Amino acid sequence: MRRPSILFINRVYPPVRGASGRVLSDLARSFAKEGWQVTVITTGPSDKVERDGAIKLIRIKAPERPKGALSYLRIWMKMLGEALRLPSSHIVVTMTDPPMLAVVGRLVSIFKKNRHIHWCQDLYPDLLPALGVKVPRFMVSLCKAISRKAMKKSDKVIVVGRCMARHLSYDNFDPKQITVIPNWPDFELVRDHEEAYEQGEALLHFGGEKTKDSQNNEANELVRSYEEQKKYKPKFRVLYAGNIGRVHPVDTILDAAEDINKDEHNDIEFVFVGDGPRYDYISQQRSKRNLDNIRLLPYQPPSRIKSLMESGDIHIVSMKEEAAGMVVPCKLYSALAAQRPCVFVGPALSEPAKILNDFGAGIVVGQGQAKALAEAIRKMRYNSDVWFKAHKGAVEASQIFVPEESINAWIERAWGVLKADLEE
Repeated sequence: MRRPSILFINRVYPPVRGASGRVLSDLARSFAKEGWQVTVITTGPSDKVERDGAIKLIRIKAPERPKGALSYLRIWMKMLGEALRLPSSHIVVTMTDPPMLAVVGRLVSIFKKNRHIHWCQDLYPDLLPALGVKVPRFMVSLCKAISRKAMKKSDKVIVVGRCMARHLSYDNFDPKQITVIPNWPDFELVRDHEEAYEQGEALLHFGGEKTKDSQNNEANELVRSYEEQKKYKPKFRVLYAGNIGRVHPVDTILDAAEDINKDEHNDIEFVFVGDGPRYDYISQQRSKRNLDNIRLLPYQPPSRIKSLMESGDIHIVSMKEEAAGMVVPCKLYSALAAQRPCVFVGPALSEPAKILNDFGAGIVVGQGQAKALAEAIRKMRYNSDVWFKAHKGAVEASQIFVPEESINAWIERAWGVLKADLEE
């Protein structure tokens, strides 16, 4: 048998920012190290073929931030055409950006006679109403029926949370077809900064732009170690790090920050690091409400990720209630990798809530419960027993949710899918 080959299809791949692109990059590199021939179809500012080490990257021209259904449809069609043009690979792996990529995988598997794994990062089109996207109900139903049929025809569906597996079980999926493999934190959070620097990553933004150390003095202050923070500015930091998207509501957090801001001798600060559709909204609300306990920063370079994440005394993760079972925020795994307690503002019946409760690594608060969130943060700040208990749970969880475990499970499932072909 010839060298095993695998084709990944996803709109996002570094240096373009996005959690799905980051985990895809990690996984593709791991497959390449195992001797697989790896190809990735993704997007970029122009049509071109390039290399990421042993990985062949095929970029199709597309905007970094598509606007409207037609823009996504054009990307979808281009990806399908490119996949059909390429020589057949043993396995094609579709992700969920753009939506309905499972259908691309199904069509490719029909014409190319290869195996198909669908890596379900988000559950579309179910998630569209939760994102506030106005789509006629009949269109959502039609797209859901087509997508589910393609997924059921695939050789394996890999989901990123138990809540997502449960959601699919309602649509009569064969339980043996579904495998739960959680996403993982940035490798930068589990290795020395010196190693990252030696690999030339210290000057790279998540978006591929270069930074100057003198560009943002506030950023330098924010990523001081915990000991330095205590020495220079003893603030208790509630850290939100990552994309601030439409599935991550912030009003409850802002209301809690406003409530805490009224406290006498208040030493609690809220720090938002990242970008997304809601970033400007937070800035506007900070000014409108005079919330001087809120600070905003853009994405930071990889060389600062570890120290930045560890500078948070607690981390906060937010998710819409109606998105339960359809998405699992990667921010949670980064917070746990930093071994910090976490407050999750979102549905109790979801993967983040389940993890925090299983390990005792934090507190779960429902959306709209600003008073409860403020009290949870105060409890973490002023009751050391509560903080250290959650910290212990975070340490335990950090030893479970590591990149190697998920990646090895992924490669094992890929070999399992290919096993029948190897035995022929």
